[in-house]
Amino acid sequence: MTSPEQAYRSGFACFVGRPNAGKSTLTNALVGSKVAITSSRPQTTRTAIRGIVHRPDAQLVLVDTPGLHRPRTLLGERLNDLVKSTWAEVDVVAVCFPVDQKPGPGDRFLVNELGKARRSTKIAVATKTDLASPDQIASHLMAIDALGRETGTEWAEIVPVSAVAGDQVGLLADLLVARLPEGPPLYPDGDLTDAPEEVLVAELVREAALEGVRDELPHSIAVVVEEMGLRPGRAADKPLLDVHANLYVERSSQKGIVIGHQGSRLREVGSAARKQIEALLGTPVYLDLHVKIAKDWQRDPRQLRKLGF
Repeated sequence: MTSPEQAYRSGFACFVGRPNAGKSTLTNALVGSKVAITSSRPQTTRTAIRGIVHRPDAQLVLVDTPGLHRPRTLLGERLNDLVKSTWAEVDVVAVCFPVDQKPGPGDRFLVNELGKARRSTKIAVATKTDLASPDQIASHLMAIDALGRETGTEWAEIVPVSAVAGDQVGLLADLLVARLPEGPPLYPDGDLTDAPEEVLVAELVREAALEGVRDELPHSIAVVVEEMGLRPGRAADKPLLDVHANLYVERSSQKGIVIGHQGSRLREVGSAARKQIEALLGTPVYLDLHVKIAKDWQRDPRQLRKLGF
């Protein structure tokens, strides 16, 4: 229990940064479970999934936003709107600057935009420190500090972290918690995310579909879970969860890439996704996947709505 002088804190923090800055990996490291999908592909995250960190002294709710980028499609504009509305509502914004990339124009654009969110405390996080030497990390921290001064942004903290190696993840959690308001827990003990299971399952299928496909595909894959439920008539100790999901692409050439030669690629996707879903939900899964074409869905408001954006 918390001591009387150490009041319980609860609130929201979000990680922001350019695409592929390590935000989802950091969310998963802090929560201690896979709630945000990660991929070597930029622009993987599409929904602001919340991961929940439970501590004796606090409950920290992490909002994992898509990476802010200059939008080229209606989908891109909607993702950016989602990021900015999240910034305005959280208690702390942690900006991720990966150590293997110098802060550039994209970071400056993001930090300037972030300046419009007056209410939130801002922390700078140097991510992926396992990829750099101590000297490189030191110069990176100085570059982040300089960017803050040039943009008129006051960093409450600048902290180097490696989510992969686990370095300073606990310290980052302490720094985030210290800036939350006092208050009771916001979610029941044991909850790791408030995202519906169908959303998490769709995200895991999409992550599996993104692995190893060509660069043009990440933006073009959407997944919708059409039906999900326990198979009737099974013994209680032998449950089977039936999941029927559609993968949507924009063109028939992309459909061929996702399905692969004689369906080999789609089988790999199904097998990888099924293992992740079983690990997440703790029950055996029968996963039925179909690939469909939704022509130019990223630019069509009606189709974006149908696909959940």
